[in-house]
Amino acid sequence: MAEGLRERKKRQTRQYISDVATGLFLERGFDAVTVAEIAEAANVSVNTVYNYFPAKEDLFFDRSAGVVDRLARWVRGRSTGESAAVAVLRELREEVEAVSPRVGLFPGYASFMRVIEEAPALRSRLWAVAQEVQAGLEQALREETGAADDDELPNLMAGQIGWAHSTVMAVIGREMVKGREPREVSREVLVLLDDIEDVLSEKVLNYAVRGAS
Repeated sequence: MAEGLRERKKRQTRQYISDVATGLFLERGFDAVTVAEIAEAANVSVNTVYNYFPAKEDLFFDRSAGVVDRLARWVRGRSTGESAAVAVLRELREEVEAVSPRVGLFPGYASFMRVIEEAPALRSRLWAVAQEVQAGLEQALREETGAADDDELPNLMAGQIGWAHSTVMAVIGREMVKGREPREVSREVLVLLDDIEDVLSEKVLNYAVRGAS
């Protein structure tokens, strides 16, 4: 369905407010900026900001929705003959090889991470997002394998696969904060991904293999 004029205007307004807020956060830090200041800079009312973003943290993590379901989406989209873990590792490799901003491989990521490190509220929100990612992955594994509610294997497998993803993201964040070049970090993380695959057990690597339809 085509996007209507009203919907497009709302989306553009939301994006503009988020961009203005992000610029202020990067310039002055998360805690130093108030919602009132964001509203004034974006030329909207405080109520308008809260209509689009229920909490101040939502302004910073505006694109977190695409992150929350990423692992579950990769698992559900795996190819015939491909397991859940192998699908996630493949997707990560493709993002890293492409030096994709989606995994933090861009020059401005260092500034983004520093804002998080300096703000307890953002660190707390980042932890909450990680828990949502894990829960979504576990649910996808249960649905894909038909596991019973009392079966703990999907939870264990989600933990292993989630560890692989979080390790890659943590290393990228750590190295980018050092001011390193994205392509250089990309090459090192590709080696790390090989090491991660070696560490994962065969049981993990062969879990939830998609059969022929």
